[in-house]
Amino acid sequence: MKIPSSIWTLLIGIVLTLASLWYGQNHGLLPAAATDEAVLVDGLFNTMMIVSTGIFLLVEGILIYSAFKYRRRAGDNEDGPPVEGNVPLEILWTAIPAIIVIGISVYSFDVYNEMGGFDPHSIHEAPMNQESMKMPGHGSAIAATLSDTPPGTEPNLNQEKSDEAMQDPATAEVRNADQIPQLRNAPGVGIVAPTIGGTPDKAGKPAQLQVNVTGLQYAWIFTYPETGITTGEMHVPIGREVEISMTANDVIHAFWVPEFRLKQDAIPGRQSEIRFTPQKAGDYVLICAELCGPYHGAMRAPVVVEPQEAFDKWVQEQLVASKETLNQAIAVNPTDLSPNEFLAPYTKNMGIKPEILHQVHH
Repeated sequence: MKIPSSIWTLLIGIVLTLASLWYGQNHGLLPAAATDEAVLVDGLFNTMMIVSTGIFLLVEGILIYSAFKYRRRAGDNEDGPPVEGNVPLEILWTAIPAIIVIGISVYSFDVYNEMGGFDPHSIHEAPMNQESMKMPGHGSAIAATLSDTPPGTEPNLNQEKSDEAMQDPATAEVRNADQIPQLRNAPGVGIVAPTIGGTPDKAGKPAQLQVNVTGLQYAWIFTYPETGITTGEMHVPIGREVEISMTANDVIHAFWVPEFRLKQDAIPGRQSEIRFTPQKAGDYVLICAELCGPYHGAMRAPVVVEPQEAFDKWVQEQLVASKETLNQAIAVNPTDLSPNEFLAPYTKNMGIKPEILHQVHH
């Protein structure tokens, strides 16, 4: 009994569909999803894997079948029949990819919007935050320059930066971080980079935790404005929306934690933001995803996602450790210098500003 070709086509289509659906959900190519946003990204990635697997199996299957079915037989030296084209077939294989690309584009746009990334007006409407990107240990010379500038006159930021570099070469390289909040108010200057903000249901609401991140060759520095903690590793609690405000001191870096499925560039002279809600406890690695120099591959930092109780304990430990370090330095101070003056040579290169030391000490 000869099976009709239509039945064979149906059976092959069912097998290809089932194989594509299975592999698209079980490819194992992604690390564990650790944030709410990762679930959205994984759904999009799995969909693309299902579609691409089906297309791959179909195309390769037809090629292999054709290679065996229409191979040249022994003793066959004649030319094949001339083929001038098949208009319906050409329309079909043009329309199907077009529909697939449009569908994935719409799905991608929806995921990006659900993550809070689609806000074309955020670059113009971002709120002023004087302390959001201040690196510890820097003065407000640029703020004073901007505030003293007559209306309608552009501030000479290059000259100001050059003067500071000559006065204090050790910290000049990180002072561009101070320019960000002040430059937001400068006439005609828009320096807020496009962001991945809050999800539509949280639009316009402040995040539950703010962390300021500065990238420099070749390290990440994290500052918690609410407590004044400055550290080389990032801790965030489970279930709380975190807003990362970031910049770079020298070249472009990129904030990327694979398990978070989020990536955002840290750009010198600009503030970029990204929001996420961690949901899976664990130790992760923050990787710089932009080639930033010869030691780019070593620019990593630990990221710890932990329960709220563990996060609160870590905060207290950091505050206590900072205070103990300060008291020890004061105990061995053989001069009449104030604590800030005595620690200045040690903290200047670390970028710790005197206000934080004063707050911890008292």
